[in-house]
Parts: sequence; structure tokens; C-alpha cells
Amino acid sequence: MDHPKAVLFDAYGTLFDVYSVGLLAEQLFPGQGQALSVLWRDKQIEYTRLVTTSNDGAHYQPFWDLTRAGLRYACKRLGLELTDERELRLMNQYRHLSAFPENREVLQVLRTRGITTGILSNGDPQMLGIAVRSAELDGLLDHVISVDSVRKYKTHPDAYRLGVQAVKKPAAQILFVSCNAWDALAATWFGYRTLWVNRYGVPFEELGTQPTRIGTSLDDVLAFFD
Repeated sequence: MDHPKAVLFDAYGTLFDVYSVGLLAEQLFPGQGQALSVLWRDKQIEYTRLVTTSNDGAHYQPFWDLTRAGLRYACKRLGLELTDERELRLMNQYRHLSAFPENREVLQVLRTRGITTGILSNGDPQMLGIAVRSAELDGLLDHVISVDSVRKYKTHPDAYRLGVQAVKKPAAQILFVSCNAWDALAATWFGYRTLWVNRYGVPFEELGTQPTRIGTSLDDVLAFFD
């Protein structure tokens, strides 16, 4: 197959480490940092699906609001006292999540090869703007695409369609990269070529479809262009 004409990256979990917030959570809630970061992330994603599929999206809320709601739920579930000050600190940390170390080099290589790059994310525009600038990636991306414009979260097809519309190429000519197995699967169903970045050595989804390729870091993106 010809190499992809563009590469779109998921943001949260793929470019930015959603579990890095667990370091601050551990300082605020000793012994509970990891549990909080995992439950917070799970609830955040559950809420995106709930507001997308219920009443034709009538209950849509921006990703930032769902992230805050997920944090509040997780703290209640774990019996942790979430003061206003702790909530402010944790939410601010989420704006500035740690970036994975290979991001910049991979994006630089793609840019030197003339490959269109972008983010296609559940994050709302302000969140993405801060995260990209914080990671110093803003000069390496042609597109930063938020599903907020269609008010539907991934895995809705309208969310994935935004990438095709921005790049102006068929989905089969675009590589979609995600560390989230459910995201890589749905993007494959939509028609993208896909790379699932399996950073944590877990099984892929058991629904009869595999991504185009499986890797362990963003470095594996470059193998599509060998």
C-alpha cells in the first residue's frame, strides 16, 4: 500500500499521558493517586458516551466539564475529600498533562517528509490549545480538531468524519493513531488506517476487528513511511 497522506493523532492517552495526573493525586491523597487517576479517566470516557448516545446528544457538555464531573465522581466513589483547592489543582494539572517523550521527534520527522499531521480529539478547543502549547507541539501540527464542533464524542462517526473534512483526503489515505483500543477500533470501522499504540501491554478489543498495525510507542508511526 502507498504510505498515508496524513497522520491524525488522538490527544488524551496518545500524545498526553492522562495518568500523569496521578502524581499530584498521590500527593493530595496518599495511597490513592493511581486509583483516582484510573477511575477518573474511566468515568470521563463513560460520560462522553452517555451524553453522545442519550436523547440525540441533547445532554452534550464540553470535555472540560465532563472531566470535572468525572473527578468529582471518582473522589466520591473512593471516599476522598475533594476541596475546592484540591479540585482546582487537579483540574489545572489536567490542562498541562505530561507529553510522551517521543512526540516531538516523530512529529518533526513527519514534517520534514511533508506529511500532513493533526490531532483529532474529544478535548474542547481551549483544552487542546493549552495542552499543545504546554508540550511545545504547536509548530508541528497542521490541524488541531475538536469534536466540540459537532457536539458528538468519539466513537460517533461524525467525530471521525471531522478528520476527513479537515485533511481533504479519503479515510483510507489517513493514518489514525491512538493509545486507546476502543478508539483505534472505531476508527478502523470508520475506514481509517490505524495504529494502536499499546503502551501498557494489554489485549486489544474482542470484537472481531483488528487495527491496521499495533505498536508500543509513537515511533511505530514512522514504519508506515519506510
